[in-house]
Amino acid sequence: MPLTHTERLQACLANNPALDRAPVALWRHLPVDDQLPEALAAATLHFQKNYDFDLVKVTPASSFCLKDWGADDVWEGHTEGTRRYTKRVISEPMDWEKLPWLAPSAPHLAGQLACLRSIRAGLGPGTPVLQTIFSPLSQAKNLAGQETLLAHLRRYPEAVMKGLETITETTRSFIQAAVETGIGGIFYAVQHAQGHLLAPAEFSLFAQPHDLSLLDAAGDLWCNMVHLHGENIHFEQVSKYPAHILNWHDRETDWSLAAGQKLFRGAVCGGLSQETLVLGTQAQVREEAEEALAQTNGKGFILGTGCVVPVIAPHGNIMTARKAVTT
Repeated sequence: MPLTHTERLQACLANNPALDRAPVALWRHLPVDDQLPEALAAATLHFQKNYDFDLVKVTPASSFCLKDWGADDVWEGHTEGTRRYTKRVISEPMDWEKLPWLAPSAPHLAGQLACLRSIRAGLGPGTPVLQTIFSPLSQAKNLAGQETLLAHLRRYPEAVMKGLETITETTRSFIQAAVETGIGGIFYAVQHAQGHLLAPAEFSLFAQPHDLSLLDAAGDLWCNMVHLHGENIHFEQVSKYPAHILNWHDRETDWSLAAGQKLFRGAVCGGLSQETLVLGTQAQVREEAEEALAQTNGKGFILGTGCVVPVIAPHGNIMTARKAVTT
């Protein structure tokens, strides 16, 4: 009898010899649909029905956790499915200290919890659901803009720290509420562990304590994935985070899957490049998948991309990736 998606992932994470094949999971933004909880739930379930991945990563717009603070954004057709911010909340250093704590009952946060409940009910227990959580620095970047955030970090660190503490406590409360919806884990997006943004010491000071606090809030879950975004990454630091799965741009950085496995104690996720999924042939997608399986011997490994699948990726390439682990 074939394993369920949940059983397969649990076997992968435990290095259980009963594992029948390497798990596979791709995810994408769902623009326009991501503006209403019920529409995002329906679109997420439709995507999973088409491809039958081993986990469902729920991908709301990055503003879902910021709109209750007053941020706003607009869809303009970006190929990754992301939106452009049209209204920031932070402009002056003192604004960080004025940021209020938000309860999970705040309208947009509550809407995302409703979305999770709908997805969980629609999937049944055999497929794990992961809720996207943006790190406090990632949220701060969208509240202020990247340039303003980095300037404030270096000129007014105490003020920014107060804001980060508020963001962290708000997000902890949201995670605790999300756990009650039956999710299997969180997808924790780390965007500032990059050398051109923060030096290692700056990352340790401004990011790491908040990251660890939020991963602790999800500590009772069994399928937490950390996503390490970008290039020139501080892999050594993030690889020590307490998570079950680590995902990064392995095709675009110096850190291959095999190299990552030497440092990270859990499963690694990647192997496919966004460019290949969009512009490559099905044969090229299959070749990347096979090379990734060879790198890892198919153990402690989940086939995926280093980030979201662009919304313009052809159906045939996505389906080829899905079938690569079974053919």
